[in-house]
Amino acid sequence: MKSFANVWEALTDSPEEAAAMTARADLMLAVKRVVVGWELTQANAARRLGITQPRLNDLLKGRIDKFSLDTLLILAGKAGLKVEIKIAA
Repeated sequence: MKSFANVWEALTDSPEEAAAMTARADLMLAVKRVVVGWELTQANAARRLGITQPRLNDLLKGRIDKFSLDTLLILAGKAGLKVEIKIAA
């Protein structure tokens, strides 16, 4: 039986793809936590992030396939998050 460090390693074809999906998932969860903490309506929270309410709903529902890493980095910044990337050899 094979074990994996996270679900993305099991679902993707390469370690590189798994790392990208992990980063996307981590960013999505961080932005979601901030948005939920605002205690605003979805429409007001979406305006604050500069996106549509249906787009925010996709984020809150965890529809990761609808968001690129770039988009999530932008949303994180708009949510007031500071993102740091560590690169290891």
